[in-house]
Amino acid sequence: MGQKLKITGWVAAGAVAGALTTVSLQTVARGALAPLPLEELQQLAAVFGMVKSDYVEPVDEKKLITDAISGMVAGLDPHSQYFDKKAFKEFREGTSGRFVGVGIEISQEDGLVKVVSPIEGSPAFRAGLKPGDLITKIDDTAVKGLTLNDAVKRMRGEAGTKVLLTIFRKDESRTFPVTITREEIRTQSVRGKVIEPGYAWIRLSQFQERTVADFVKKLEEIYKQEPNLKGLVLDLRNDPGGLLDAAVAVSAAFLPANVTVVSTDGQLAESKQVYKATPADYQRRSGSDPLRGLPAALKTVPLVVLVNEGSASASEIVAGALQDHKRATIMGSQTFGKGSVQTVRPLGPDTGLKITTARYYTPSGTSIQARGIVPNVLIDETAEGSPYAALRMREADLEKHLSSGQGPEVKDPEREKARDEARKRLEEEAKKPPQDRKVPEFGSDKDFPLIQALNQLKGQPVIASKTQVIVENKEEKEKSEN
Repeated sequence: MGQKLKITGWVAAGAVAGALTTVSLQTVARGALAPLPLEELQQLAAVFGMVKSDYVEPVDEKKLITDAISGMVAGLDPHSQYFDKKAFKEFREGTSGRFVGVGIEISQEDGLVKVVSPIEGSPAFRAGLKPGDLITKIDDTAVKGLTLNDAVKRMRGEAGTKVLLTIFRKDESRTFPVTITREEIRTQSVRGKVIEPGYAWIRLSQFQERTVADFVKKLEEIYKQEPNLKGLVLDLRNDPGGLLDAAVAVSAAFLPANVTVVSTDGQLAESKQVYKATPADYQRRSGSDPLRGLPAALKTVPLVVLVNEGSASASEIVAGALQDHKRATIMGSQTFGKGSVQTVRPLGPDTGLKITTARYYTPSGTSIQARGIVPNVLIDETAEGSPYAALRMREADLEKHLSSGQGPEVKDPEREKARDEARKRLEEEAKKPPQDRKVPEFGSDKDFPLIQALNQLKGQPVIASKTQVIVENKEEKEKSEN
């Protein structure tokens, strides 16, 4: 591993699933700059001067430079980005899994903020908030009309400050105020349970700094409850990615020692790396192997991995490694297709640049950029199908997305037609009462893909999709036809 552990910059391979997320990969900084195009830089300086002197009103110099940097980077691909002070802070919070707030997982229902679950031990948990509670006001601001992101921002703040939430609890038909003191929260990216005797489910919602430790702890709990586990479902649906070393560690938990998990290739020599199922390639700092406490049976327990269009980046690394090594059956929908790596280089104490530096490849050498992982068994979201899957954005839908580097892409002429039909269905669905349009929660007894995964593990009939179409690039399509 050697050079890989000289940390002078973060590198990311994140995804879009509502927001850009990142995967961290350690690299060394580039040693020397390429020759600069002086004539073009002189033009840039001339434009800067003209805007400063001739524009209709004074323009802040720092803003001009920041906008110029942002525009230059944004023109590369959807995942390269300039971080100003605020964005850099949010980025660090996203990868650490830590933030200052009240500690609730939320969704939106009828224009209000719904508590999905209070994070155990958080201020919201201690204040007695329950799943299903609706937040109607945040301090003096009515939630109705706010976006979910705006509501989150209002609930976050400085540690030690207070926020007043007005709660409507349906089952008690009452509204009441709760004052909560904000503090640092550690998000829970791992959930799991024994579904029935002999079979368990473990879900990763993101790959963060604490994910590996929480993953090991949850598996130890599962094996303590069910020592003779006959099958395990690893749920990566809607997992947008996260830290690369966490993805390598999760893969290594199920794979033989020293096999390849993922490789990267780019212009820099340091971008050409191979990551294996060995502690040297996934432990963040010197010390003991974080997987050392896992039961040996985990290496051989029958395994199904659930994925969908929202599974991206680090999720695809895990699914690709387990699929290529024939360690697991991948079930669900074709994944997002985020197969690029971003390096995050600090530009100062509180600003930085996230720039795409490499593509990553599964152990068989396949790039999943703009294509994704194709499941072994295609499964719909419900018994009635996946009526809204066509509306989901994938890497190949993003403007200026990086190509796979393994042949030109094929545009599907039926895609827009399917999207129009899905939009019409969604409009009809929106007319139904709220209680009739709830999507079953992941891990519940009504979770159709999970039921099919358990059937696969038991050797029982599986209801596979009859409608899903695989997105292929032209080169691969021609090979399959010959």
